[in-house]
Amino acid sequence: MPEKKPHVVIVGAGFGGIKLAKTLGKENVEITLVDRHNFQLFQPLLYQVSTAVLSEDEIAYPVRAFFRNYPNVEFFMAKAEGVDQARRVLLTNHGEIPYDYLVLAAGSTTNFFGMESVERNSYGMKTLQEALHIRNHVLHMFERANKREDSEEERRRMLTFVVVGGGPTGIEEAGALAELVDIQKKEFHHLDFNEVSVKLIEATPHVLPMLTQDLQDEVVRVLRSKGVEVLLDTQVVDNDGNNLKLKSGEVIPTKTVIWAAGVKAVPFIAECGGEVDRGGRILVDENLRVQGSERVFAIGDCSHFQLEGMKRPLATIAPVATQGALVCARNIMHAVRGEALEKFEYHDLGTMATIGRGRAVVQNGSFKMKGFFAWVAWMFVHLLRLSGAHTNITVCLKWFWNLFSGLRLGRIITNIQLDDGKTR
Repeated sequence: MPEKKPHVVIVGAGFGGIKLAKTLGKENVEITLVDRHNFQLFQPLLYQVSTAVLSEDEIAYPVRAFFRNYPNVEFFMAKAEGVDQARRVLLTNHGEIPYDYLVLAAGSTTNFFGMESVERNSYGMKTLQEALHIRNHVLHMFERANKREDSEEERRRMLTFVVVGGGPTGIEEAGALAELVDIQKKEFHHLDFNEVSVKLIEATPHVLPMLTQDLQDEVVRVLRSKGVEVLLDTQVVDNDGNNLKLKSGEVIPTKTVIWAAGVKAVPFIAECGGEVDRGGRILVDENLRVQGSERVFAIGDCSHFQLEGMKRPLATIAPVATQGALVCARNIMHAVRGEALEKFEYHDLGTMATIGRGRAVVQNGSFKMKGFFAWVAWMFVHLLRLSGAHTNITVCLKWFWNLFSGLRLGRIITNIQLDDGKTR
C-alpha cells in the first residue's frame, strides 16, 4: 500500500496562494487550493479596468491553467468559512476539507473604518466586480449628465468624481480618471466640461508616504497638471450617495466616491482560531505559523507579521505575499521531515506607482526615478507579473496604443437595464 502523502490545503488563489501551490507542487505532497473564484486576479491593475484601459480577461487568469502540469494540485471552488484546528478541517460552504497543513492566503478587502454610510454609498476596488461596477457607473454618469433637462447643480453632482486615499491605488485611479475625462471631451459635443471635476482626498498630509518628499511633490504636481484637485490632510466622515461630508464640515456634492483608503483582512480570518489585530489580520510568528498553532500558516494580506523592532506589520503588497510563499513552502517541507523551521526575512523591492500615461515614480532605497523612464520600468515589472503570454502581448500593445493615441475602447456599459426591469 503506497504511503499517504501529507495533504496541504491553501486558502486563496492570489499572488501568495498560487506561488505557494506551484512551489509545493514540485514536492511529494497533495495540495488542495481553495478559492471562491476560479481565477487569479491581478489586483494592481484593477484601476485600469475601472477606467476602461483594460478588459477584465486581461487581468484575470484561470486557476486551473496554472496547474496543467501539476497532477498533485487540485482546485476546489468554494467559500472558506472557518477552521476547526482541533479536528484539522477547513470549513467551507461546500463541506469540510481535512488537512495536515493549512495555509491562509485569503487576501484582504476594503476597510471603511466602521463608517456604515460611507461603505453603503461608496465604491470599493478590491474585486473584479467592483472595478466593473465603477466603470459602468462612471460611464453612466456622463451619459445621464448629457441630458440637458437636468439642472446645473445635478449635472455637477453627477460629474464630480472623488477618489479617497493617497496610496498607489488612489493615485493611479485619480490619474486614470482624469485622462478618461479628456477622452470624453472629444466625444460629448454638448456637455460643458467645466462642470466636470476629479478630486483626490487623503486624510494625512502626504500621498505615497513610503516615498521621499520630492517624489511625493512630483506626484501631486502631475495630478494637478491633469486637472485633479488634490486635498491633503482632509478626512471623510459621511456619504449619503449624493453628498460627501468632510470632517471640516465641507460638503462635496457627488454621486461617485471611490474608496481606496485602506484594507483589512477578509472576515473569514477571524474564524480560524488565531489572534487577529484591529484590521482582522491573523498574527503569525517568525516562521509564518499562526501563533499557537503547529500546522496552520498564514501569508500575504491576511497575515500580521511583525518582529521585535519593527514599527508596523509588513504592508499588504504582492512582494510580501510571494516572498512569504517561498519561505512557507520550505517550512512546510521542514515540518514534514521533522526539521527546524526557518525565519521569514522580507527583502524590500521598493515602491512604484503610475500617475497616468507615460508618467510614474519609482524608488528603491536611495535610487529614485520619475517620468517616462519610470513608467517604462513600472510597465515592465507589471508585465512580468501578469500570467500568460497572450495577456502580456495584448496588455503591452494596449498600453502603448493608449500612450500614443489616448483611445480607450473598453468604454462599454455592460449593466444594461432590460424591459423586465432587471439589470444584466
